Amino acid sequence: MASLISKQLVALNCTVTARLNGAPPSVVNASSSEASSDEKKVTKRRLALLGAGALSTVLLNRSSAYAEEVPKNYRSYVDANDGYSYLYPADWRDFDFLGHDSAFKDKNVQLQSVRVAFIPTEKTDIHDLGPMDETIFNLVNNVYAAPNQIPTIYDMQERTVDGKNYWTFEYDLEAPGYGVSAFATVAIGNGRYYTLIVTANERRWSRLRNKLKVVADSFKISDMKA
Repeated sequence: MASLISKQLVALNCTVTARLNGAPPSVVNASSSEASSDEKKVTKRRLALLGAGALSTVLLNRSSAYAEEVPKNYRSYVDANDGYSYLYPADWRDFDFLGHDSAFKDKNVQLQSVRVAFIPTEKTDIHDLGPMDETIFNLVNNVYAAPNQIPTIYDMQERTVDGKNYWTFEYDLEAPGYGVSAFATVAIGNGRYYTLIVTANERRWSRLRNKLKVVADSFKISDMKA
């Protein structure tokens, strides 16, 4: 895990130059040899996307007033010193996650957690990283996935809040014996590259997806407190 985190913190600060190289427009899998064996699972996941097209680009303009509402069964985490905030399930507790600035996890179930990390960058907006699909493909396949994991990307969305742009995407990381599903949201501001990742065991994902999407969509950056 430590090596993966180290790889993430280093790679996120690099200019993304990866290309999709003819990857399928609907579902992107790291290994074409796995495509046929995963076909049924991909079809099932598509049905769970609630009508959202996989790899779709959705531009959502939201006001800060909307973003700051706290729905029932959630709590708000605000870090004014580091310039970001997000929602998390009210029954989760905070914990230390190596290499991350903040983190919360389910008290009883493993792999259900949210964490936020950031690194310095000279870029001013996520669009400076390159096209959304290429950048996310590179992140999931070359940064988030460990050598023994097979990554699959299901959905990409862009939203804009108070003039700041965010990319949120859904993906799986399959390893022998277990799988992890996740949403990630990335944004750039305050001279920092922010990443929020919220995860759950793949077997529980269909029940938790909508709940955790709220967390991913709630992430917001703001001017840091002087």
